[in-house]
Amino acid sequence: MLTQVICQIKNFLPAPEVHAHCDGPCGVYDPSSARITAEAVVSMTKKIKDLEVPSQDDKEAMIAYHNTLSRYIAIKEEQAQKTKEDLLILWTDYFKPVHLEKYPDLHDTFWKAAKLCSACKVEVSSQHANELMDAVHKIHNIFWETKGRDVSFVKAS
Repeated sequence: MLTQVICQIKNFLPAPEVHAHCDGPCGVYDPSSARITAEAVVSMTKKIKDLEVPSQDDKEAMIAYHNTLSRYIAIKEEQAQKTKEDLLILWTDYFKPVHLEKYPDLHDTFWKAAKLCSACKVEVSSQHANELMDAVHKIHNIFWETKGRDVSFVKAS
């Protein structure tokens, strides 16, 4: 009986068909989160490379070194993963086929950026961390161009 009533209500008051260009309401996408996490990858990579190895004879210093190194590595990998997730959301949820007409290398740009995120997780490479920042910068520019806006790419460091 309840099903019949619901069907009658739906027939009497049909919901209008709606269309959206993305999965969420306008304004929810922004590449700034990818910039912030990519900057953390660059920062942690630098900190790992700059970390001084203490004397093997100093047990407390070695413990502190390994603790700090482990924390830097964990943060670098976590931030690289977050960067990847943010980029993949932009790529798959915001960008549409119409954007490919103006940016034919869009898929390649995102694919390479995602690969750089993976590389930054599994290695300590200043080159790859900086290439990731460059890729995020390029994506930032493309994103804001699609919105007809000129938004500066401002890094915290």
